[in-house]
Amino acid sequence: MKVEQTTIPGVLRIGLEVKPNDDGWFKENFHREKLAALGMDVVQHNVAYFAEAGIVRGIHAEPWDKYLSPSSGRVFAAIVDLRDNATFGQVETFELGTSDALFVPRDVGNSFCTLTPHTTYNFLVNEHWSPERVAVDLFDPELAIEWPIQELSYTERDATNPSLEQLRRQRA
Repeated sequence: MKVEQTTIPGVLRIGLEVKPNDDGWFKENFHREKLAALGMDVVQHNVAYFAEAGIVRGIHAEPWDKYLSPSSGRVFAAIVDLRDNATFGQVETFELGTSDALFVPRDVGNSFCTLTPHTTYNFLVNEHWSPERVAVDLFDPELAIEWPIQELSYTERDATNPSLEQLRRQRA
């Protein structure tokens, strides 16, 4: 496991060793002690499968830490700091494949776009799911996220997320 700090405090990019074998490959995606050393005690593992490229989800910030990694396919991840701090609104993007993971702390927004069909995305979290979250518009011009695919598919719920400026006003 190779851990790198990113420009957003607490967000870590993690390189995972993928070992080719005669049948395909093997990776250690989850190791309790290694994740505990990062400050994460996993309580739930979620898996999402996406049949098509261009499916986008987010930008959601939940009250739990997340460890994200594709087990098949590739994703473009856009991470946005939504915490009340000096880096509020800062964006960093990543392309993630099977040898990559991200550690995203609670209250930092996470979004992703599938780059390939048949993408499977793993989400390990340190709190059980609840509907509580903060969300921001995927296409907010202030964030200026350059989504890598022209035609995107997203949920109606994500289409109605507030702008960063609306979120600022709600918190004031």
